[in-house]
Amino acid sequence: MAPRRFETKPVIFCLKTLVLLYSFIFWVSGVVLLSVGLWWKFMLGPYMLLISSAPSNAPYVLTGTGLAIIVFGLFGCFATCRGRPWMLRVYAVFLSAVFMTELIAGISGFVFRHEIKGTFLTTYSEAVMTYDGRDDRSLAVDGVQRRLQCCGVYNYTSWFSSVYFPVGGVPSSCCVSYSDCSSADLKNTTLAARKVHKQGCYELVTSFIESNMGIIAGVTFGIAFSQLIGMSLACCLSRFINANQYEMV
Repeated sequence: MAPRRFETKPVIFCLKTLVLLYSFIFWVSGVVLLSVGLWWKFMLGPYMLLISSAPSNAPYVLTGTGLAIIVFGLFGCFATCRGRPWMLRVYAVFLSAVFMTELIAGISGFVFRHEIKGTFLTTYSEAVMTYDGRDDRSLAVDGVQRRLQCCGVYNYTSWFSSVYFPVGGVPSSCCVSYSDCSSADLKNTTLAARKVHKQGCYELVTSFIESNMGIIAGVTFGIAFSQLIGMSLACCLSRFINANQYEMV
């Protein structure tokens, strides 16, 4: 039995190193996910009003998942150092749960991308029609138009039928140059056409979704399937420890 144990020491040491390395990378991904969740909540929160009329739970899901990954990433390192098979199996079960969650999220996002675009069109159109320049959705519309250098839903003419146009014209957030964009110009349909961005915001947003959906889906599925590597390593290490009755120091 002694020679067999001696021969398996390098294998177990190699597996231990790989699991520790994977657990560290897994832990880092949890930190990234937590950061994205917090950034989404505090920086993108207002813009989410343009995608859905109801508050989004996505930032809370990302933050909670990130925290769970951070905790279990540390647990994976501890389980590997201690060499407890049952801990490694618990770690593998958690990785399988993360794998299923990410896989379902990736498939759902890819399948329902057209529904997301439709919801954005409806909500954004309502925000433009009811724009008053003061409430949260109106400020979000201004933010989108400034950042993306776009105007209206399909183009600047979307504003002509809004409740805001008779009072304030086209919002100044549509202006190409603020110094050359007076309130009188923005109330004149002919002059406004020369002062504001021509492209609509809906086209820009949906084009971004379509052009990057393949990349987003590929990254999501790649991260999801990487959990299979961690599961395999943890299970192999647990099996070797059980089979050889090896206790790590």
